[in-house]
Amino acid sequence: MVLAGSAACGTVENLSAGQKLDQAVEKLGKERSLSFELDLDTDAASLKALDAEAEPGEEMPEEVAELLSDARISFSVQSKKPIEESGEKDLTAMALKFSGQDGDLFEYRLVGDYTYVRADLDAIGRMSGGPMPSADELPDSAGAFKKLLAGEWIKISTKELKETSGQMSGAEGAGEPSAEPTLDARTQKKLTRALRQVIARQVVFTTSEGPDGTEHIKATAPFRTLMTELLDELGPLTEQLPMGAETPTAKDFKDVPNEKVTADFTLKNGELTEVSVDLAKLAENAKVKKFALVLRLGGGEKATAPANATEVRIDEIVEGLFGGFAASELSEEDFEEEFMEGIEG
Repeated sequence: MVLAGSAACGTVENLSAGQKLDQAVEKLGKERSLSFELDLDTDAASLKALDAEAEPGEEMPEEVAELLSDARISFSVQSKKPIEESGEKDLTAMALKFSGQDGDLFEYRLVGDYTYVRADLDAIGRMSGGPMPSADELPDSAGAFKKLLAGEWIKISTKELKETSGQMSGAEGAGEPSAEPTLDARTQKKLTRALRQVIARQVVFTTSEGPDGTEHIKATAPFRTLMTELLDELGPLTEQLPMGAETPTAKDFKDVPNEKVTADFTLKNGELTEVSVDLAKLAENAKVKKFALVLRLGGGEKATAPANATEVRIDEIVEGLFGGFAASELSEEDFEEEFMEGIEG
């Protein structure tokens, strides 16, 4: 939306591109559901090349490079109101999934009063270098955690999750966690105006026809210059941002290449279908041949309550971490060590 408004402040071509992007974003905002898929358009060799200057022994493992090169994040959300008017209380369902070449690694769904979770902890542990014990190694007393290790769906009361989160953050006796701080309307307008002014100065828009009736709008800008000016504009507004919203400074970008980076927006029948940002030039490494961030609209799945999910309580999962070890091949200390290594990985 910032790009759309900024384009409208520039040349005739920028105005045309801005109008088209603005209309496409408006269409998304009027929908009551939204889904997308995010992935890296890269390969393991390029990712390893990005890590070429790592200290000996700290290089990116091949397994991690393979995972990230094939990783995809899909997201979907449904609301009682149009997305542009929706707040947290208007959302009726939400789903997030992280997938790799070996299938789905982690999935989270929020449907009705429950949060649903499943994970392939075995695959995640292998890739992170912190292998997890298999479900077969644990006794039945491990309960809910054993089901999680086995890759089964579990469901937890969303209200319980919020209460536990509030307690862990230090809110004593809090039944309902306090609302997250948000930007007020006046600050939002100041922020948007500041960003648009920078983008109007630094970003050049071009349009072209693509295959199958698609149209491409490309936005190109020198990366370091753009980021430095954006941060300069954000500086005076920092104190008005929600607490905890730390912003980098221009100094953090002083060594970043000032290569021109392009964001490619794909439209079909006036609808935004894909955004791709080519980041390969920022690597300053000839071996990095392919490195882009791609967002595909419509790639997420509708959030539905999975069948056969086992309802558990949070304390059951915690108890399952350390329960029944006398009958297990793992000692409590070994299990705790392996579990924490896997989580940190």
